[in-house]
Amino acid sequence: MRRSSDEVLPGHEVGRFPPEVTVVIPTRDRWPLLSTVALPGALRQEDVALEVIVVDDGSSDETPAGLAALEEPRLRVLRHERSLGPARARNTGIAAAAGEWLAFLDDDDLWSPRKLRAQLDTANAAGADFVYAGGVLVDESATVIGAEPAPGPDRLEARLLRANRIPGGCSNTLARTDLVRRLGGFDERLFHLADWDLWLRLAGAATAAACSDVLVAHTEHAENMFARDKPDALTEFDYFVDKHRPRMPTDVGHRHRFVQWLADEQFRSGHPLRASRLYLHVAVRTRSLGNLASAIGALLGRRGMELTRGLVARLRSHGAVEGTSELVEPGWLSLYRTHPAPL
Repeated sequence: MRRSSDEVLPGHEVGRFPPEVTVVIPTRDRWPLLSTVALPGALRQEDVALEVIVVDDGSSDETPAGLAALEEPRLRVLRHERSLGPARARNTGIAAAAGEWLAFLDDDDLWSPRKLRAQLDTANAAGADFVYAGGVLVDESATVIGAEPAPGPDRLEARLLRANRIPGGCSNTLARTDLVRRLGGFDERLFHLADWDLWLRLAGAATAAACSDVLVAHTEHAENMFARDKPDALTEFDYFVDKHRPRMPTDVGHRHRFVQWLADEQFRSGHPLRASRLYLHVAVRTRSLGNLASAIGALLGRRGMELTRGLVARLRSHGAVEGTSELVEPGWLSLYRTHPAPL
């Protein structure tokens, strides 16, 4: 029998405990990732009462059967019979949440087992309504390829008006459920920028706090949502800017920075030709040597990108060789290598 879009699967009991946190995981057709990355990461959280809501956004792979087979009382499963997009999927989870706090986790991202506990403690100590942490970028083997420190909350809103400064995409922020609902959740007209839009509205409406620890790892791979689903990102960006006027800066560089971000995402997602074209677009319009180097480096792979960007850095510093900070791997990442199976 075909299940309705909001039915809880058999065995997934609700109300057996009062959860502090509801974790919302949207997913579509990525059972191998969901079952080995996001679900274990959410369910192994320490010292926190939680429920996990997986919103199946119209999967046609083994996701429905795999979720139905799990015997986990903290897990609730909601389903869209057809794909309605990640923003709508997260909003479905928000509407059903029983926890005082909401956390969002993409099905391919990784959490420290102390992520939620550390964020709750930080928020409570600061009297904050939402909290975020430092993050790292990792490849498919959970090897660190980049670092994203948590920005200070004192000027967070000003920084968010220029770029999405909260690391880890949609997998980082923890916020009070009633606050997120009052703000209307995620804007369903947005695809790539829905998290940035919500963080900006949160920053304008409530008190933020930051955990300096690295608690989130955002995974870059060729099958990520950015590469698989391709709405017109520039049209979306224009809508986003119009929505937040007059707060949003009007300088032309703002759009160029967004195109550069698109290029970075395409490169990290394994699409070097797309990335190179975008870097070249910015280089021509801004006369940027750095983006010209990136356009060339993208075609040469990760090592080529490092070499070309390093050369530009040396030229800008008149030949002086500057030291590069070593990427530090958080110890908890090893859990995703030694225990890659669900529960």
